[in-house]
Amino acid sequence: MSGLNAFGTQLKRGDGAGTEVFAAIANVTSISGPELSRETIDVTAHDSVDAWMEFVGGLKDGGEISLDVNYDPAEHDVLVGDFDDDDPRNYQLAFPVTPAVVWSVKALLTGFSSEAPYDDKLAASITLKVSGKPTIGTGA
Repeated sequence: MSGLNAFGTQLKRGDGAGTEVFAAIANVTSISGPELSRETIDVTAHDSVDAWMEFVGGLKDGGEISLDVNYDPAEHDVLVGDFDDDDPRNYQLAFPVTPAVVWSVKALLTGFSSEAPYDDKLAASITLKVSGKPTIGTGA
């Protein structure tokens, strides 16, 4: 197989209610992330075999999720409101594959940048910082 079509991928925002409902963020043109990374801890010692450096795994980071949207204040200004929240919100990244694959994350909105060029569409870039471990599951 040479690849999968990304069209239809959705980033969904949780409403924070007891029985949480997720709604797709509208007019998304591109999604990047999460950008998982892991620190390493140098455990090299004078007796490391053949003078090769040795490492063990350190802390893991869920990275960021960034998205570009065709900006519509009526649809996206609720996200700007999330900027004031100190606690992470639940999000789901749903991929258009069968069976469905969904990454669930807690994240903070850390960036919102809009643009309104005179000769093009309203657009915005949104950045979310993942907090804790993402989970990968099925369903939507």
